[in-house]
Amino acid sequence: MALDPTTRERQSPTLSFDEFWSWLVAHPNCILRAGTPDTAIYDDDDLHWHFDSEGPEVKLVQLIRGKRLMSELILQTDSVSYIQGYEGDNEGEFIFELISESERERVAAYFFVLSHGFDDPSATGPGRAVH
Repeated sequence: MALDPTTRERQSPTLSFDEFWSWLVAHPNCILRAGTPDTAIYDDDDLHWHFDSEGPEVKLVQLIRGKRLMSELILQTDSVSYIQGYEGDNEGEFIFELISESERERVAAYFFVLSHGFDDPSATGPGRAVH
C-alpha cells in the first residue's frame, strides 16, 4: 500500500508494534481487510480472524472458515518500525499502516483496515467494553 505524502486528517497516535498487536487481537470482528503492498485478504461473514505467533519476531494473521485455513498473512515484526493509523477515504474505514523504515526508504510493509479507529485501552477503564 503506497504511503500518502499528504497529512491525513484524524490520524491516530503513532503506535509501537506491541501496542498495536495487543489492541488488534482484541478487535478481530472489526477487521475489514489486511495485507501487503502486493496482496489483500478480505473479511466475510463465513470467516473469522485468528492470531498466532511463531516466536517473538513472527506473527500470523489467519482467515479461517470452520477449521479450514483460507488465507494467512505472516508479519516479520522486526521489520516494523511503527504503526500509523488514519481515517480512510470510505466512510467507516480506518487504515493502519505498519511502516518499515530504513535510512533510504519508508514503506508500508503491511496494512489493516478496521471499521473504527484506535481506541486507547487505558481510556476505557478496566473491564469496560468498547463494542
